[in-house]
Amino acid sequence: MEYSTLTGLLRKVAEKFPSQRALSVSGKFDLNHARLHELIERTASSLVAAGVKPGDVIALTFPNSVELVITFLAVIRARATAAPLNPAYTADEFEFYLSDSESKILFTSREGNSPAQAAASKLNIPHVTVTLPDAGSDVVLSSQYESDPNPDLLSKLINDPNDVSLFLHTSGTTSRPKGVPLTQLNLVSSVNNIKSVYKLTESDSTVIVLPLFHVHGLMAGLLSSIGAGGAVTLPAAGRFSASTFWSDMIKYNATWYTAVPTIHQIILDRHLNSPEPVYPNLRFIRSCSAALAPSILARLEEAFRAPVLEAYAMTEASHLMSSNPLPEDGPHVAGSVGKPVGQEMAILDENGKAQEDDANGEVCIRGPNVTKGYKNNPEANKSAFQFGWFHTGDLGYLDSDGYLHLVGRIKELINRGGEKISPIEVDAVLLSHPDISQAVAFGVPDDKYGEEINCAVVPREGSNIDESEVSRYCKKNLAVFKVPKKVFITDSLPKTATGKIQRRVVAEHFLGQISTAKVPKFGA
Repeated sequence: MEYSTLTGLLRKVAEKFPSQRALSVSGKFDLNHARLHELIERTASSLVAAGVKPGDVIALTFPNSVELVITFLAVIRARATAAPLNPAYTADEFEFYLSDSESKILFTSREGNSPAQAAASKLNIPHVTVTLPDAGSDVVLSSQYESDPNPDLLSKLINDPNDVSLFLHTSGTTSRPKGVPLTQLNLVSSVNNIKSVYKLTESDSTVIVLPLFHVHGLMAGLLSSIGAGGAVTLPAAGRFSASTFWSDMIKYNATWYTAVPTIHQIILDRHLNSPEPVYPNLRFIRSCSAALAPSILARLEEAFRAPVLEAYAMTEASHLMSSNPLPEDGPHVAGSVGKPVGQEMAILDENGKAQEDDANGEVCIRGPNVTKGYKNNPEANKSAFQFGWFHTGDLGYLDSDGYLHLVGRIKELINRGGEKISPIEVDAVLLSHPDISQAVAFGVPDDKYGEEINCAVVPREGSNIDESEVSRYCKKNLAVFKVPKKVFITDSLPKTATGKIQRRVVAEHFLGQISTAKVPKFGA
């Protein structure tokens, strides 16, 4: 590998492509690679001058803003650890994450974040605001951190591949969220893997639609683009907006974008209801973080005339694990998440024995992008790191061409009287119905079979689909034991902040319903 640290790679990019656009805030200002690097270095030297030490954990809670990007990269340049947090957390949630990460400082935008500040105050963690008034200004830090940058102090700090640069938590769908430390080597390995499989170069440009407090948007959208010498655009609103997405894509000559299936569906629905007069000529569209139904994939390709590449990723792997290739590099296999990228992958049984082609087992990986272990969680580390591999908790198989097919989370498989049912398979059938916008299948306790299958669906706008039509369609397209026994029609499904549907939460919600009548809308 050419670089063993992310900061080393980004420094080289700034030297190689100084005048190329690196980062834009839509309609406000642009920064080239040289200017972005200068702002990162000056901000990092201010942090060091104010007493930030190597290994300190610095919490960041921002919208998708230029201040977040600069602060994140300045923190890791100072050999500290950045811990981005969802701005929508409650005060109790902030208290847990700030405490669990042992954060030393909380950084926010100038507008602040009341729940985060309340939690920080309770934990005696100082709060600092960050502002970049315009492209020609220096970053302005509040309180005691408003010190003159000292380049001499920073020049003595040499980033090490083993520096823990990023601290994130898993989404905690089955248990308490686990802390995941990721090193400079983990991050640069993942950036290089993403650049390699999608052939990202200085000619590429994307619009960020995913939150940067999550590994998908941060690694695949932001850091891989900048690390390739390419450009990213942040929406003016600081978050994804379907109404500005295509105008931003066209204005900034975007060549690709990456999103979760929920956002792809929003973009597709807007196209069907209110098409744009013209669409950009995209090299590819990427989908990750949850299963994309084959019917949605086909509609995306037809609507936007670009290959849709499904990928497979997780926080513990610094994001990317496998991806379908670009058309010139191999076929796209529908329903597959592609081939391993930049790491070893094996399908193992419970005894650690590698499985044959097309045989189900646990997806396991190892490589320089994989975390060395969860923070302060020996029990989780014992189960996750066995037989020399990291165990993902996902069930899948590799076909004879080396493409990975996911069957589901091991703990989410539905065992109906001994028949193992993949909820992902049922989801895909439900989503292939033209009147269904979103769907999720889940297991529920059953006296006769041990577990039975239910589902919840969100109808497409203007549709009058009912439970009987959903059941009829499932009976036509699924084996009888896979047909959901009960169908819930609803306005929305609970999701994480990154667009993932949590089956456990969905099951708990709908099991509380007395009937299958229209369920009131609730927070998603």
